[in-house]
Amino acid sequence: MNGLLGPGALYLFAIRALVTLIVIPFHESAHALVSWLLGDPTAKNAGRLSMNPLRHFDPVGTVCMLLGGVGWARPVGVQPYRFRNPKVGMAVSAAAGPMSNLLLAYICMILYKAAVYATNGAAAGVVLDFLWLMISMNTSLAVFNLLPVPPFDGSRIFLLFLPQRTYFRAMRYERVIMAVVLLLVLTGLLDRPLSFCVNAVWQGLDTGTLFVDALFRGL
Repeated sequence: MNGLLGPGALYLFAIRALVTLIVIPFHESAHALVSWLLGDPTAKNAGRLSMNPLRHFDPVGTVCMLLGGVGWARPVGVQPYRFRNPKVGMAVSAAAGPMSNLLLAYICMILYKAAVYATNGAAAGVVLDFLWLMISMNTSLAVFNLLPVPPFDGSRIFLLFLPQRTYFRAMRYERVIMAVVLLLVLTGLLDRPLSFCVNAVWQGLDTGTLFVDALFRGL
């Protein structure tokens, strides 16, 4: 019990909480922004184009995010018929969430490397821990939401390659699918494929920021 409530655990939980307050609103606001830019103001009118966490949080999804690094928020409302091309509009607005997390992870990777090199590793631990968790949790959230099954963002992207009737038939069972996915996550059966994808993204982020290594090593 002392380990769970010790200073180290509470410190990590506090940083996770701070990161969650940033990551989830950023993800959901990206959905709302792109939907609005594509012609559907539904999410914007509902107040979802906001960095206020209270407008987005789902209690269970937030707890999962805090404890496991993956989770979800309340779905952003979308009216596909308001898009010029409903299938493309749905796919692009859905992709905006995970892509925003990957962008944030990329920026934080640059900042993390710069902080380590600029201070010879002596940067404040809380700064490095914060940036590390920003990379980790943004990456995990992006990968988790790209699962190609309803109600995850990946399913709306996958809609581009499916007959519309098949997609909406699957949507009827999204709660059942969600429960099954959660069960697979809780039992660890998704650990290996998710870890593989997350590690691949980490490698991509590291490769994409090699210019930071080259810049500081050349100084």
